[in-house]
Amino acid sequence: MKILALDLGKSKSVACMYETPTADHRFETVRTTALELEELLTREEPQRVVIEVCTIAGWVGDLVRARDIELEVANPTHDAWRWKNVKRKTDRDDALKLAQLSAMAQLPTVYLPQRKVRQWRSLIAYRQALVRRRTAIKNHIRSVLDREGLSWPASRAGWSDKALLSLRRLARPMEEVTGGSLWRGELFEELRQYDAVGRSLGEVELKLNALGRADARVRRLRTIPGVGPRLAEALVAVIDDPHRFGNGKQVACYVGLTPKQYQSGAQDRHGRITGAGNHWLRSLLVEVSWLGLRNNSWMAEVYERVRGGSSSRKKVAIVAVARRLLIRCWAMLRDEQVWRPPGGAAAASGQELAA
Repeated sequence: MKILALDLGKSKSVACMYETPTADHRFETVRTTALELEELLTREEPQRVVIEVCTIAGWVGDLVRARDIELEVANPTHDAWRWKNVKRKTDRDDALKLAQLSAMAQLPTVYLPQRKVRQWRSLIAYRQALVRRRTAIKNHIRSVLDREGLSWPASRAGWSDKALLSLRRLARPMEEVTGGSLWRGELFEELRQYDAVGRSLGEVELKLNALGRADARVRRLRTIPGVGPRLAEALVAVIDDPHRFGNGKQVACYVGLTPKQYQSGAQDRHGRITGAGNHWLRSLLVEVSWLGLRNNSWMAEVYERVRGGSSSRKKVAIVAVARRLLIRCWAMLRDEQVWRPPGGAAAASGQELAA
Protein backbone atom coordinates (compact mmCIF):
# COMPACT_ATOMS: atom_id res chain seq x y z
CA MET A 1 0.00 0.00 0.00
CA LYS A 2 1.12 3.52 -0.77
CA ILE A 3 0.47 5.93 2.09
CA LEU A 4 0.64 9.70 1.80
CA ALA A 5 1.13 11.27 5.23
CA LEU A 6 0.75 15.04 5.52
CA ASP A 7 2.08 17.17 8.36
CA LEU A 8 -0.21 20.14 7.73
CA GLY A 9 0.86 23.71 8.30
CA LYS A 10 -0.98 26.98 7.70
CA SER A 11 1.26 28.00 4.81
CA LYS A 12 3.43 24.93 4.04
CA SER A 13 2.98 21.22 4.59
CA VAL A 14 5.40 18.30 4.54
CA ALA A 15 4.32 15.18 2.63
CA CYS A 16 5.79 11.74 3.26
CA MET A 17 5.26 9.12 0.56
CA TYR A 18 5.55 5.74 2.27
CA GLU A 19 5.56 2.26 0.71
CA THR A 20 4.36 -0.31 3.24
CA PRO A 21 6.03 -3.46 1.78
CA THR A 22 9.55 -1.99 1.86
CA ALA A 23 9.20 0.95 4.27
CA ASP A 24 10.81 3.13 1.61
CA HIS A 25 9.86 6.77 1.98
CA ARG A 26 10.59 10.19 0.60
CA PHE A 27 9.55 13.73 1.48
CA GLU A 28 8.20 16.73 -0.34
CA THR A 29 7.23 20.22 0.84
CA VAL A 30 4.15 21.81 -0.71
CA ARG A 31 2.14 24.95 -0.10
CA THR A 32 -1.03 24.34 1.88
CA THR A 33 -3.44 25.30 -0.88
CA ALA A 34 -6.21 23.29 -2.49
CA LEU A 35 -4.49 23.53 -5.88
CA GLU A 36 -1.10 22.17 -4.77
CA LEU A 37 -2.62 19.43 -2.62
CA GLU A 38 -4.83 18.32 -5.50
CA GLU A 39 -1.78 18.22 -7.77
CA LEU A 40 0.06 16.14 -5.16
CA LEU A 41 -2.82 13.64 -4.93
CA THR A 42 -3.02 13.40 -8.72
CA ARG A 43 0.71 12.86 -9.10
CA GLU A 44 1.23 10.34 -6.28
CA GLU A 45 -2.09 8.45 -6.47
CA PRO A 46 -1.94 7.20 -2.85
CA GLN A 47 -4.23 4.48 -1.57
CA ARG A 48 -4.46 6.11 1.86
CA VAL A 49 -3.96 9.67 3.10
CA VAL A 50 -3.11 10.36 6.73
CA ILE A 51 -3.41 13.80 8.38
CA GLU A 52 -3.57 15.20 11.89
CA VAL A 53 -6.76 16.73 13.20
CA CYS A 54 -6.40 20.51 13.11
CA THR A 55 -8.22 23.65 11.97
CA ILE A 56 -7.66 22.96 8.28
CA ALA A 57 -8.18 19.21 8.46
CA GLY A 58 -11.80 19.59 7.35
CA TRP A 59 -11.28 20.99 3.86
CA VAL A 60 -8.18 18.85 3.31
CA GLY A 61 -10.22 15.78 4.22
CA ASP A 62 -12.92 16.88 1.78
CA LEU A 63 -10.32 16.97 -1.03
CA VAL A 64 -9.25 13.42 -0.22
CA ARG A 65 -12.78 12.06 0.10
CA ALA A 66 -13.79 13.64 -3.21
CA ARG A 67 -11.25 11.31 -4.88
CA ASP A 68 -12.52 8.21 -3.02
CA ILE A 69 -9.18 7.80 -1.25
CA GLU A 70 -9.08 6.19 2.19
CA LEU A 71 -8.63 8.88 4.86
CA GLU A 72 -7.24 8.56 8.38
CA VAL A 73 -7.26 11.52 10.75
CA ALA A 74 -4.81 11.18 13.64
CA ASN A 75 -5.49 12.33 17.18
CA PRO A 76 -2.29 14.12 18.30
CA THR A 77 -3.47 14.37 21.92
CA HIS A 78 -3.52 10.58 22.34
CA ASP A 79 -0.75 9.08 24.48
CA ALA A 80 0.45 6.90 21.60
CA TRP A 81 1.17 9.97 19.50
CA ARG A 82 2.94 12.16 22.05
CA TRP A 83 6.65 12.74 21.63
CA LYS A 84 8.51 11.85 24.82
CA ASN A 85 12.23 12.07 25.59
CA VAL A 86 13.24 12.79 22.01
CA LYS A 87 16.23 14.86 20.96
CA ARG A 88 14.78 15.88 17.63
CA LYS A 89 11.28 16.63 16.35
CA THR A 90 10.72 18.06 12.88
CA ASP A 91 7.87 18.26 10.39
CA ARG A 92 9.46 15.38 8.48
CA ASP A 93 9.61 13.31 11.66
CA ASP A 94 5.90 14.02 12.24
CA ALA A 95 4.95 13.01 8.70
CA LEU A 96 7.02 9.82 8.86
CA LYS A 97 5.56 8.88 12.22
CA LEU A 98 2.04 9.34 10.83
CA ALA A 99 2.84 7.00 7.96
CA GLN A 100 4.55 4.37 10.13
CA LEU A 101 1.78 4.21 12.74
CA SER A 102 -0.84 4.02 9.99
CA ALA A 103 1.06 1.18 8.27
CA MET A 104 1.16 -0.77 11.55
CA ALA A 105 -2.55 -0.08 12.23
CA GLN A 106 -1.56 1.63 15.49
CA LEU A 107 -2.54 5.20 14.62
CA PRO A 108 -4.97 6.77 17.14
CA THR A 109 -7.66 8.31 14.94
CA VAL A 110 -10.62 10.65 15.32
CA TYR A 111 -13.89 10.95 13.44
CA LEU A 112 -14.03 13.70 10.82
CA PRO A 113 -17.66 14.59 10.01
CA GLN A 114 -18.91 15.90 6.69
CA ARG A 115 -18.74 19.61 5.90
CA LYS A 116 -22.41 20.30 6.75
CA VAL A 117 -22.02 18.79 10.23
CA ARG A 118 -18.73 20.64 10.82
CA GLN A 119 -20.44 23.92 9.97
CA TRP A 120 -23.26 23.11 12.39
CA ARG A 121 -20.78 22.25 15.13
CA SER A 122 -18.93 25.51 14.50
CA LEU A 123 -22.11 27.56 14.82
CA ILE A 124 -22.98 25.80 18.10
CA ALA A 125 -19.45 26.49 19.38
CA TYR A 126 -19.75 30.13 18.25
CA ARG A 127 -22.90 30.49 20.34
CA GLN A 128 -20.98 29.17 23.34
CA ALA A 129 -18.25 31.75 22.67
CA LEU A 130 -20.85 34.54 22.56
CA VAL A 131 -22.31 33.36 25.88
CA ARG A 132 -18.83 33.43 27.45
CA ARG A 133 -18.20 36.89 26.00
CA ARG A 134 -21.46 38.20 27.44
CA THR A 135 -20.64 36.67 30.83
CA ALA A 136 -17.24 38.40 30.79
CA ILE A 137 -18.94 41.72 30.08
CA LYS A 138 -21.38 41.17 32.96
CA ASN A 139 -18.51 40.39 35.32
CA HIS A 140 -16.62 43.50 34.27
CA ILE A 141 -19.68 45.70 34.79
CA ARG A 142 -20.06 44.29 38.28
CA SER A 143 -16.38 44.99 38.99
CA VAL A 144 -16.84 48.63 37.86
CA LEU A 145 -19.80 49.02 40.22
CA ASP A 146 -17.88 47.36 43.07
CA ARG A 147 -15.01 49.82 42.64
CA GLU A 148 -17.46 52.67 43.07
CA GLY A 149 -19.14 51.11 46.10
CA LEU A 150 -22.43 50.53 44.29
CA SER A 151 -24.32 47.38 45.24
CA TRP A 152 -26.15 45.52 42.52
CA PRO A 153 -28.74 42.69 42.53
CA ALA A 154 -27.26 39.23 42.20
CA SER A 155 -27.96 36.63 39.55
CA ARG A 156 -30.58 37.31 36.88
CA ALA A 157 -32.15 40.17 38.81
CA GLY A 158 -29.11 42.26 37.99
CA TRP A 159 -29.82 41.95 34.26
CA SER A 160 -33.57 42.49 34.09
CA ASP A 161 -34.96 45.29 31.93
CA LYS A 162 -35.40 47.43 35.05
CA ALA A 163 -31.82 46.81 36.22
CA LEU A 164 -30.39 47.55 32.74
CA LEU A 165 -32.36 50.80 32.60
CA SER A 166 -30.79 51.83 35.92
CA LEU A 167 -27.32 50.99 34.56
CA ARG A 168 -27.90 53.14 31.48
CA ARG A 169 -28.85 56.06 33.69
CA LEU A 170 -25.50 55.75 35.44
CA ALA A 171 -23.54 55.48 32.19
CA ARG A 172 -22.29 58.43 30.14
CA PRO A 173 -20.64 58.65 26.71
CA MET A 174 -16.87 58.87 26.95
CA GLU A 175 -16.75 62.44 25.59
CA GLU A 176 -18.97 63.64 28.44
CA VAL A 177 -17.05 62.22 31.41
CA THR A 178 -14.35 63.98 33.42
CA GLY A 179 -11.55 62.75 35.66
CA GLY A 180 -13.86 61.96 38.58
CA SER A 181 -16.45 60.07 36.52
CA LEU A 182 -14.40 58.04 34.06
CA TRP A 183 -16.06 54.90 35.36
CA ARG A 184 -19.34 56.10 33.82
CA GLY A 185 -17.71 56.16 30.39
CA GLU A 186 -16.32 52.67 30.96
CA LEU A 187 -19.79 51.50 31.95
CA PHE A 188 -21.24 53.11 28.82
CA GLU A 189 -18.84 51.22 26.55
CA GLU A 190 -19.44 47.93 28.32
CA LEU A 191 -23.20 48.33 27.94
CA ARG A 192 -22.72 48.96 24.23
CA GLN A 193 -20.75 45.72 23.99
CA TYR A 194 -23.39 43.91 26.05
CA ASP A 195 -26.14 45.03 23.66
CA ALA A 196 -24.10 44.11 20.56
CA VAL A 197 -23.26 40.63 21.84
CA GLY A 198 -26.89 40.14 22.86
CA ARG A 199 -28.07 40.94 19.35
CA SER A 200 -25.53 38.57 17.79
CA LEU A 201 -26.49 35.84 20.25
CA GLY A 202 -30.15 36.29 19.39
CA GLU A 203 -29.48 35.96 15.65
CA VAL A 204 -27.36 32.84 16.13
CA GLU A 205 -29.99 31.21 18.34
CA LEU A 206 -32.71 31.97 15.80
CA LYS A 207 -30.70 30.15 13.16
CA LEU A 208 -29.93 27.22 15.45
CA ASN A 209 -33.60 26.95 16.41
CA ALA A 210 -34.58 26.83 12.73
CA LEU A 211 -32.00 24.11 12.06
CA GLY A 212 -33.27 22.14 15.03
CA ARG A 213 -36.90 22.34 13.97
CA ALA A 214 -35.95 21.02 10.54
CA ASP A 215 -34.00 18.04 11.95
CA ALA A 216 -36.01 15.00 12.99
CA ARG A 217 -33.21 13.81 15.29
CA VAL A 218 -33.29 17.03 17.32
CA ARG A 219 -37.08 16.87 17.56
CA ARG A 220 -36.79 13.27 18.73
CA LEU A 221 -34.42 14.13 21.59
CA ARG A 222 -36.59 17.02 22.67
CA THR A 223 -39.32 14.54 23.62
CA ILE A 224 -37.21 13.82 26.73
CA PRO A 225 -38.57 15.84 29.68
CA GLY A 226 -35.97 18.46 30.61
CA VAL A 227 -34.00 18.32 27.34
CA GLY A 228 -34.12 21.62 25.44
CA PRO A 229 -32.93 22.73 22.01
CA ARG A 230 -29.33 23.46 23.02
CA LEU A 231 -28.55 20.00 24.39
CA ALA A 232 -30.52 18.22 21.66
CA GLU A 233 -28.67 19.98 18.83
CA ALA A 234 -25.30 19.49 20.52
CA LEU A 235 -25.89 15.76 20.93
CA VAL A 236 -26.98 15.32 17.32
CA ALA A 237 -24.07 17.36 15.95
CA VAL A 238 -21.40 15.66 18.08
CA ILE A 239 -22.67 12.08 17.81
CA ASP A 240 -23.56 12.57 14.12
CA ASP A 241 -23.68 8.91 13.06
CA PRO A 242 -24.86 6.87 16.08
CA HIS A 243 -23.90 3.60 14.39
CA ARG A 244 -20.19 4.39 14.67
CA PHE A 245 -20.47 3.45 18.37
CA GLY A 246 -20.85 -0.20 19.26
CA ASN A 247 -22.38 0.31 22.71
CA GLY A 248 -23.23 2.90 25.33
CA LYS A 249 -19.85 2.62 27.04
CA GLN A 250 -18.11 3.78 23.86
CA VAL A 251 -20.37 6.83 23.69
CA ALA A 252 -19.68 7.70 27.34
CA CYS A 253 -15.93 7.33 26.73
CA TYR A 254 -16.18 9.58 23.67
CA VAL A 255 -17.70 12.38 25.77
CA GLY A 256 -15.38 11.77 28.75
CA LEU A 257 -18.01 10.56 31.20
CA THR A 258 -16.28 7.32 32.19
CA PRO A 259 -13.88 7.02 35.15
CA LYS A 260 -10.12 6.83 34.81
CA GLN A 261 -8.74 3.36 35.44
CA TYR A 262 -5.40 2.10 36.69
CA GLN A 263 -5.08 -1.67 36.71
CA SER A 264 -1.97 -3.69 37.51
CA GLY A 265 -2.04 -7.23 38.83
CA ALA A 266 -4.54 -7.47 41.66
CA GLN A 267 -4.82 -3.71 41.85
CA ASP A 268 -7.70 -2.07 40.00
CA ARG A 269 -8.45 1.57 40.84
CA HIS A 270 -11.07 3.86 39.35
CA GLY A 271 -10.80 7.61 39.70
CA ARG A 272 -12.62 10.66 38.43
CA ILE A 273 -14.06 10.91 34.94
CA THR A 274 -11.49 11.16 32.15
CA GLY A 275 -12.73 14.55 30.95
CA ALA A 276 -11.84 13.57 27.38
CA GLY A 277 -13.86 14.56 24.36
CA ASN A 278 -16.19 17.51 23.95
CA HIS A 279 -16.08 19.75 27.03
CA TRP A 280 -19.14 21.88 26.29
CA LEU A 281 -21.34 18.86 25.54
CA ARG A 282 -20.26 17.26 28.81
CA SER A 283 -21.03 20.51 30.68
CA LEU A 284 -24.45 20.74 29.01
CA LEU A 285 -25.28 17.17 30.00
CA VAL A 286 -24.43 17.86 33.64
CA GLU A 287 -26.33 21.16 33.64
CA VAL A 288 -29.43 19.59 32.12
CA SER A 289 -29.17 16.71 34.59
CA TRP A 290 -29.31 19.13 37.52
CA LEU A 291 -32.35 20.87 36.02
CA GLY A 292 -33.96 17.56 35.08
CA LEU A 293 -34.16 16.48 38.71
CA ARG A 294 -37.18 18.78 38.99
CA ASN A 295 -39.26 17.59 36.04
CA ASN A 296 -37.95 14.18 34.99
CA SER A 297 -38.79 11.42 37.45
CA TRP A 298 -36.33 9.01 35.82
CA MET A 299 -33.40 11.41 36.35
CA ALA A 300 -34.45 12.03 39.93
CA GLU A 301 -34.71 8.29 40.61
CA VAL A 302 -31.23 7.58 39.18
CA TYR A 303 -29.77 10.49 41.15
CA GLU A 304 -31.20 9.35 44.48
CA ARG A 305 -30.26 5.73 43.90
CA VAL A 306 -26.62 6.56 43.15
CA ARG A 307 -26.40 9.17 45.91
CA GLY A 308 -27.69 6.70 48.47
CA GLY A 309 -28.64 9.47 50.87
CA SER A 310 -25.04 10.70 51.16
CA SER A 311 -24.46 14.42 50.67
CA SER A 312 -20.84 13.73 49.71
CA ARG A 313 -21.95 11.74 46.64
CA LYS A 314 -23.98 14.50 44.97
CA LYS A 315 -21.42 15.13 42.22
CA VAL A 316 -20.92 11.42 41.65
CA ALA A 317 -24.67 10.97 41.34
CA ILE A 318 -25.19 13.84 38.90
CA VAL A 319 -22.39 12.58 36.66
CA ALA A 320 -24.09 9.18 36.70
CA VAL A 321 -27.34 10.83 35.61
CA ALA A 322 -25.52 12.69 32.81
CA ARG A 323 -23.89 9.48 31.61
CA ARG A 324 -27.15 7.54 31.55
CA LEU A 325 -28.91 10.44 29.83
CA LEU A 326 -26.21 10.48 27.14
CA ILE A 327 -26.56 6.74 26.54
CA ARG A 328 -30.35 6.97 26.33
CA CYS A 329 -30.08 9.81 23.81
CA TRP A 330 -27.62 7.77 21.73
CA ALA A 331 -29.97 4.76 21.81
CA MET A 332 -32.89 6.95 20.69
CA LEU A 333 -30.85 8.27 17.75
CA ARG A 334 -29.64 4.79 16.82
CA ASP A 335 -33.09 3.18 17.00
CA GLU A 336 -34.97 6.26 15.73
CA GLN A 337 -37.30 6.13 18.73
CA VAL A 338 -38.86 8.90 20.80
CA TRP A 339 -38.53 9.05 24.58
CA ARG A 340 -40.12 6.26 26.54
CA PRO A 341 -39.87 6.39 30.34
CA PRO A 342 -38.38 3.32 32.05
CA GLY A 343 -40.71 0.40 32.67
CA GLY A 344 -43.63 -0.80 30.61
CA ALA A 345 -43.10 0.21 27.01
CA ALA A 346 -39.46 1.12 27.73
CA ALA A 347 -38.53 -2.37 28.89
CA ALA A 348 -37.50 -3.31 25.38
CA SER A 349 -34.78 -0.66 25.40
CA GLY A 350 -33.22 -1.87 28.64
CA GLN A 351 -30.45 -3.77 26.87
CA GLU A 352 -28.66 -0.73 25.47
CA LEU A 353 -29.12 1.24 28.69
CA ALA A 354 -27.31 -1.43 30.68
CA ALA A 355 -24.25 -1.10 28.46
